[in-house]
Amino acid sequence: MTVVAAYLYRHGKRIREVTIDEKIDCPSDKSEFVWIGICDPTADEMHRLQEQYRLHPLAVEDAVKADQLPKIDVYGDQLFVVARTAQLEKEGIAYGETAIFIGHSHIISVRHGSARSHKALREQLEAAPTLLVHGVDYVLHAILDYVVDGYLPLIESIEDEVLAMEQATLDQFLGRDEVTRIFRLRRELIRFGRVLLPTNEVAGKLVRLDLPCIDPETRPYFSDVLDHVRRVQTMTDGLRDVLASVFEFSNLLEQQRTGAITRQLAAWAAILAVPTAIAGIYGMNFEHMPELKTQYGYPVVLAVIAVICTALYVRFKRVGWL
Repeated sequence: MTVVAAYLYRHGKRIREVTIDEKIDCPSDKSEFVWIGICDPTADEMHRLQEQYRLHPLAVEDAVKADQLPKIDVYGDQLFVVARTAQLEKEGIAYGETAIFIGHSHIISVRHGSARSHKALREQLEAAPTLLVHGVDYVLHAILDYVVDGYLPLIESIEDEVLAMEQATLDQFLGRDEVTRIFRLRRELIRFGRVLLPTNEVAGKLVRLDLPCIDPETRPYFSDVLDHVRRVQTMTDGLRDVLASVFEFSNLLEQQRTGAITRQLAAWAAILAVPTAIAGIYGMNFEHMPELKTQYGYPVVLAVIAVICTALYVRFKRVGWL
Protein backbone atom coordinates (compact mmCIF):
# COMPACT_ATOMS: atom_id res chain seq x y z
CA MET A 1 0.00 0.00 0.00
CA THR A 2 1.16 3.52 -0.76
CA VAL A 3 0.11 5.98 1.89
CA VAL A 4 0.06 9.16 -0.15
CA ALA A 5 -0.80 11.42 2.77
CA ALA A 6 -2.20 11.05 6.29
CA TYR A 7 -2.68 14.13 8.44
CA LEU A 8 -4.64 15.41 11.39
CA TYR A 9 -6.51 18.67 10.79
CA ARG A 10 -7.86 21.08 13.37
CA HIS A 11 -9.83 24.25 12.60
CA GLY A 12 -8.94 24.00 8.93
CA LYS A 13 -5.17 23.69 9.46
CA ARG A 14 -2.84 20.74 9.18
CA ILE A 15 -1.57 19.80 12.64
CA ARG A 16 0.66 16.79 12.15
CA GLU A 17 1.19 13.61 10.20
CA VAL A 18 -0.42 10.40 11.49
CA THR A 19 0.06 6.69 10.81
CA ILE A 20 -2.69 4.30 9.76
CA ASP A 21 -2.22 2.27 12.95
CA GLU A 22 -2.47 5.30 15.22
CA LYS A 23 -5.56 5.77 17.34
CA ILE A 24 -6.80 9.34 17.00
CA ASP A 25 -9.34 10.59 19.53
CA CYS A 26 -11.06 13.62 18.03
CA PRO A 27 -13.54 15.72 19.97
CA SER A 28 -17.14 16.14 18.92
CA ASP A 29 -16.16 19.32 17.11
CA LYS A 30 -16.31 18.44 13.40
CA SER A 31 -13.47 20.85 12.61
CA GLU A 32 -10.96 18.25 13.87
CA PHE A 33 -10.54 15.16 11.73
CA VAL A 34 -8.08 12.80 10.06
CA TRP A 35 -7.71 12.65 6.29
CA ILE A 36 -5.89 9.60 4.94
CA GLY A 37 -5.17 9.10 1.26
CA ILE A 38 -3.93 5.71 0.07
CA CYS A 39 -3.40 4.07 -3.31
CA ASP A 40 -3.84 0.42 -4.36
CA PRO A 41 -3.96 -1.19 -0.89
CA THR A 42 -3.92 -4.91 -0.20
CA ALA A 43 -6.63 -6.76 1.72
CA ASP A 44 -4.39 -7.09 4.79
CA GLU A 45 -3.58 -3.41 4.85
CA MET A 46 -7.25 -2.47 4.49
CA HIS A 47 -7.98 -4.79 7.40
CA ARG A 48 -5.69 -2.67 9.59
CA LEU A 49 -7.64 0.42 8.64
CA GLN A 50 -10.87 -1.45 9.27
CA GLU A 51 -9.89 -2.27 12.84
CA GLN A 52 -8.62 1.22 13.58
CA TYR A 53 -11.61 3.16 12.20
CA ARG A 54 -14.38 0.57 12.55
CA LEU A 55 -14.96 0.32 8.83
CA HIS A 56 -17.72 -2.00 7.67
CA PRO A 57 -16.41 -5.32 6.25
CA LEU A 58 -18.58 -5.10 3.11
CA ALA A 59 -17.29 -1.62 2.35
CA VAL A 60 -13.71 -2.75 2.89
CA GLU A 61 -14.25 -5.69 0.53
CA ASP A 62 -15.61 -3.35 -2.16
CA ALA A 63 -12.68 -0.98 -1.70
CA VAL A 64 -10.18 -3.81 -2.19
CA LYS A 65 -11.86 -5.32 -5.28
CA ALA A 66 -12.24 -1.95 -7.02
CA ASP A 67 -14.91 -3.17 -9.44
CA GLN A 68 -17.88 -1.12 -8.29
CA LEU A 69 -20.03 1.40 -10.09
CA PRO A 70 -20.50 4.78 -8.35
CA LYS A 71 -22.68 4.35 -5.28
CA ILE A 72 -23.30 5.53 -1.73
CA ASP A 73 -23.90 3.15 1.19
CA VAL A 74 -24.81 3.92 4.80
CA TYR A 75 -23.26 1.73 7.51
CA GLY A 76 -24.48 2.94 10.90
CA ASP A 77 -22.94 6.35 11.52
CA GLN A 78 -20.54 6.08 8.59
CA LEU A 79 -20.79 6.54 4.82
CA PHE A 80 -19.12 4.65 2.02
CA VAL A 81 -18.96 6.40 -1.35
CA VAL A 82 -17.56 5.03 -4.61
CA ALA A 83 -16.66 7.31 -7.52
CA ARG A 84 -15.20 6.36 -10.90
CA THR A 85 -12.36 8.35 -12.41
CA ALA A 86 -11.90 8.50 -16.18
CA GLN A 87 -9.14 9.59 -18.48
CA LEU A 88 -8.75 9.54 -22.24
CA GLU A 89 -6.19 7.19 -23.72
CA LYS A 90 -5.29 6.42 -27.33
CA GLU A 91 -7.63 3.45 -27.63
CA GLY A 92 -10.48 4.87 -25.55
CA ILE A 93 -11.44 5.83 -22.00
CA ALA A 94 -9.55 4.26 -19.09
CA TYR A 95 -11.34 4.04 -15.76
CA GLY A 96 -10.15 4.08 -12.18
CA GLU A 97 -11.95 3.95 -8.86
CA THR A 98 -11.90 6.07 -5.74
CA ALA A 99 -13.53 4.62 -2.64
CA ILE A 100 -14.19 7.02 0.24
CA PHE A 101 -14.90 6.10 3.87
CA ILE A 102 -16.49 8.93 5.86
CA GLY A 103 -16.89 8.95 9.61
CA HIS A 104 -17.49 11.76 12.08
CA SER A 105 -13.79 12.48 12.49
CA HIS A 106 -12.13 10.67 9.61
CA ILE A 107 -12.17 10.47 5.84
CA ILE A 108 -10.18 7.79 4.01
CA SER A 109 -9.80 7.90 0.23
CA VAL A 110 -8.66 4.73 -1.54
CA ARG A 111 -7.56 5.14 -5.16
CA HIS A 112 -7.23 2.42 -7.79
CA GLY A 113 -6.01 3.01 -11.33
CA SER A 114 -6.34 6.78 -11.25
CA ALA A 115 -3.53 8.82 -12.75
CA ARG A 116 -4.74 12.00 -11.03
CA SER A 117 -3.32 12.27 -7.53
CA HIS A 118 -5.18 14.13 -4.78
CA LYS A 119 -2.02 16.03 -3.85
CA ALA A 120 -3.04 19.17 -5.74
CA LEU A 121 -6.54 18.95 -4.24
CA ARG A 122 -5.18 18.63 -0.71
CA GLU A 123 -2.89 21.62 -1.23
CA GLN A 124 -5.79 23.64 -2.58
CA LEU A 125 -7.96 22.84 0.44
CA GLU A 126 -5.16 23.52 2.92
CA ALA A 127 -4.75 26.94 1.33
CA ALA A 128 -8.39 27.73 2.23
CA PRO A 129 -8.77 26.85 5.95
CA THR A 130 -12.10 28.70 6.15
CA LEU A 131 -13.55 25.98 3.91
CA LEU A 132 -11.60 23.04 5.31
CA VAL A 133 -12.89 23.88 8.78
CA HIS A 134 -16.31 22.57 7.69
CA GLY A 135 -15.03 19.03 8.22
CA VAL A 136 -15.17 15.69 6.44
CA ASP A 137 -18.33 16.42 4.46
CA TYR A 138 -16.66 19.37 2.74
CA VAL A 139 -13.62 17.21 1.95
CA LEU A 140 -15.99 14.60 0.47
CA HIS A 141 -17.49 17.30 -1.73
CA ALA A 142 -14.04 18.42 -2.82
CA ILE A 143 -12.99 14.88 -3.81
CA LEU A 144 -16.20 14.24 -5.77
CA ASP A 145 -15.93 17.62 -7.45
CA TYR A 146 -12.29 16.87 -8.33
CA VAL A 147 -13.29 13.54 -9.89
CA VAL A 148 -16.20 14.99 -11.85
CA ASP A 149 -14.16 17.96 -13.08
CA GLY A 150 -11.78 15.42 -14.62
CA TYR A 151 -14.61 14.31 -16.91
CA LEU A 152 -14.89 17.65 -18.69
CA PRO A 153 -11.47 17.74 -20.47
CA LEU A 154 -12.09 14.14 -21.56
CA ILE A 155 -15.47 14.88 -23.10
CA GLU A 156 -14.24 18.13 -24.66
CA SER A 157 -11.37 16.25 -26.34
CA ILE A 158 -13.81 13.72 -27.79
CA GLU A 159 -16.08 16.59 -28.85
CA ASP A 160 -13.24 18.22 -30.81
CA GLU A 161 -12.51 14.93 -32.58
CA VAL A 162 -16.17 14.36 -33.41
CA LEU A 163 -16.62 17.88 -34.81
CA ALA A 164 -13.48 17.47 -36.95
CA MET A 165 -14.86 14.16 -38.20
CA GLU A 166 -18.19 15.82 -38.98
CA GLN A 167 -16.44 18.49 -41.07
CA ALA A 168 -14.37 15.89 -42.91
CA THR A 169 -17.55 14.03 -43.85
CA LEU A 170 -18.60 16.99 -46.00
CA ASP A 171 -15.43 16.78 -48.06
CA GLN A 172 -14.89 13.08 -48.66
CA PHE A 173 -16.23 9.58 -48.12
CA LEU A 174 -15.57 8.05 -44.75
CA GLY A 175 -12.97 5.31 -44.99
CA ARG A 176 -12.94 2.07 -43.05
CA ASP A 177 -10.71 3.58 -40.34
CA GLU A 178 -13.05 6.54 -39.84
CA VAL A 179 -16.12 4.30 -39.63
CA THR A 180 -14.34 2.05 -37.14
CA ARG A 181 -13.41 5.10 -35.06
CA ILE A 182 -17.02 6.30 -35.06
CA PHE A 183 -18.30 3.01 -33.67
CA ARG A 184 -15.45 2.83 -31.14
CA LEU A 185 -16.20 6.34 -29.86
CA ARG A 186 -19.91 5.57 -29.70
CA ARG A 187 -19.20 2.43 -27.68
CA GLU A 188 -16.93 4.38 -25.31
CA LEU A 189 -19.57 7.08 -24.81
CA ILE A 190 -22.20 4.47 -24.00
CA ARG A 191 -19.88 2.97 -21.37
CA PHE A 192 -19.14 6.43 -20.03
CA GLY A 193 -22.87 7.10 -19.76
CA ARG A 194 -23.17 4.00 -17.54
CA VAL A 195 -20.72 5.67 -15.16
CA LEU A 196 -22.37 9.09 -15.29
CA LEU A 197 -25.86 7.83 -14.43
CA PRO A 198 -24.98 6.34 -10.99
CA THR A 199 -22.67 9.32 -10.33
CA ASN A 200 -25.69 11.54 -10.85
CA GLU A 201 -27.63 9.41 -8.37
CA VAL A 202 -24.85 9.64 -5.77
CA ALA A 203 -24.72 13.44 -6.01
CA GLY A 204 -28.51 13.60 -5.92
CA LYS A 205 -28.69 11.56 -2.70
CA LEU A 206 -26.08 13.78 -1.05
CA VAL A 207 -28.25 16.80 -1.93
CA ARG A 208 -31.66 15.41 -0.97
CA LEU A 209 -31.22 12.84 1.80
CA ASP A 210 -30.37 13.19 5.47
CA LEU A 211 -27.17 11.17 5.72
CA PRO A 212 -24.75 10.64 8.61
CA CYS A 213 -21.66 12.89 8.60
CA ILE A 214 -23.29 15.22 6.06
CA ASP A 215 -24.24 18.65 7.40
CA PRO A 216 -27.25 20.26 5.68
CA GLU A 217 -25.12 23.39 5.22
CA THR A 218 -22.90 21.54 2.74
CA ARG A 219 -25.77 20.52 0.45
CA PRO A 220 -25.30 23.52 -1.87
CA TYR A 221 -21.74 22.27 -2.51
CA PHE A 222 -23.02 18.82 -3.49
CA SER A 223 -25.65 20.53 -5.64
CA ASP A 224 -22.79 22.12 -7.56
CA VAL A 225 -21.28 18.66 -8.13
CA LEU A 226 -24.68 17.47 -9.37
CA ASP A 227 -24.82 20.35 -11.85
CA HIS A 228 -21.36 19.42 -13.19
CA VAL A 229 -22.39 15.78 -13.65
CA ARG A 230 -25.54 16.76 -15.50
CA ARG A 231 -23.56 19.08 -17.75
CA VAL A 232 -21.21 16.25 -18.72
CA GLN A 233 -24.19 13.93 -19.19
CA THR A 234 -25.79 16.39 -21.58
CA MET A 235 -22.57 16.72 -23.56
CA THR A 236 -22.17 12.94 -23.70
CA ASP A 237 -25.71 12.38 -24.96
CA GLY A 238 -25.21 15.12 -27.53
CA LEU A 239 -21.99 13.56 -28.79
CA ARG A 240 -23.66 10.17 -29.20
CA ASP A 241 -26.34 11.83 -31.31
CA VAL A 242 -23.72 13.69 -33.36
CA LEU A 243 -21.79 10.47 -34.02
CA ALA A 244 -24.98 8.77 -35.18
CA SER A 245 -25.81 11.73 -37.42
CA VAL A 246 -22.26 11.80 -38.85
CA PHE A 247 -22.56 8.17 -39.88
CA GLU A 248 -26.06 8.64 -41.29
CA PHE A 249 -25.05 11.85 -43.07
CA SER A 250 -22.04 10.11 -44.58
CA ASN A 251 -24.30 7.33 -45.85
CA LEU A 252 -26.73 9.85 -47.32
CA LEU A 253 -23.92 11.70 -49.08
CA GLU A 254 -22.53 8.44 -50.41
CA GLN A 255 -25.97 7.42 -51.67
CA GLN A 256 -26.40 10.84 -53.25
CA ARG A 257 -23.02 10.68 -54.98
CA THR A 258 -23.68 7.11 -56.08
CA GLY A 259 -27.07 8.16 -57.42
CA ALA A 260 -25.51 11.04 -59.34
CA ILE A 261 -22.94 8.73 -60.91
CA THR A 262 -25.67 6.20 -61.74
CA ARG A 263 -27.75 8.90 -63.44
CA GLN A 264 -24.74 10.05 -65.47
CA LEU A 265 -23.99 6.51 -66.58
CA ALA A 266 -27.65 5.93 -67.46
CA ALA A 267 -27.74 9.17 -69.49
CA TRP A 268 -24.63 8.32 -71.47
CA ALA A 269 -25.87 4.76 -71.97
CA ALA A 270 -29.12 6.13 -73.42
CA ILE A 271 -27.21 8.45 -75.75
CA LEU A 272 -24.85 5.72 -76.91
CA ALA A 273 -27.78 3.34 -77.41
CA VAL A 274 -28.99 5.40 -80.39
CA PRO A 275 -25.98 4.88 -82.71
CA THR A 276 -25.60 1.34 -81.40
CA ALA A 277 -29.18 0.46 -82.31
CA ILE A 278 -29.04 2.08 -85.76
CA ALA A 279 -25.64 0.58 -86.57
CA GLY A 280 -26.88 -2.78 -85.37
CA ILE A 281 -29.86 -2.69 -87.66
CA TYR A 282 -27.82 -1.82 -90.73
CA GLY A 283 -25.12 -4.27 -89.82
CA MET A 284 -27.36 -7.32 -90.31
CA ASN A 285 -26.34 -7.64 -94.04
CA PHE A 286 -29.69 -8.78 -95.40
CA GLU A 287 -29.90 -8.56 -99.17
CA HIS A 288 -33.31 -6.85 -99.43
CA MET A 289 -32.98 -4.10 -96.76
CA PRO A 290 -34.50 -0.69 -97.71
CA GLU A 291 -32.30 2.34 -98.34
CA LEU A 292 -29.21 0.19 -99.00
CA LYS A 293 -28.94 1.61 -102.52
CA THR A 294 -29.73 5.23 -101.49
CA GLN A 295 -27.00 7.64 -102.62
CA TYR A 296 -27.13 9.82 -99.50
CA GLY A 297 -28.14 7.12 -97.03
CA TYR A 298 -24.89 7.13 -95.10
CA PRO A 299 -24.72 10.89 -94.34
CA VAL A 300 -28.47 10.94 -93.62
CA VAL A 301 -28.07 8.17 -91.04
CA LEU A 302 -25.15 9.99 -89.44
CA ALA A 303 -27.17 13.20 -89.31
CA VAL A 304 -30.13 11.39 -87.70
CA ILE A 305 -27.82 9.86 -85.10
CA ALA A 306 -26.24 13.26 -84.35
CA VAL A 307 -29.64 15.00 -84.00
CA ILE A 308 -31.08 12.34 -81.69
CA CYS A 309 -27.93 12.17 -79.53
CA THR A 310 -27.78 15.98 -79.28
CA ALA A 311 -31.45 16.14 -78.28
CA LEU A 312 -30.92 13.50 -75.60
CA TYR A 313 -27.82 15.30 -74.31
CA VAL A 314 -29.68 18.62 -74.02
CA ARG A 315 -32.59 16.89 -72.28
CA PHE A 316 -30.40 15.11 -69.74
CA LYS A 317 -28.44 18.31 -69.14
CA ARG A 318 -31.61 20.23 -68.30
CA VAL A 319 -32.79 17.66 -65.76
CA GLY A 320 -29.35 17.56 -64.09
CA TRP A 321 -28.33 14.08 -65.11
CA LEU A 322 -25.23 15.36 -66.91
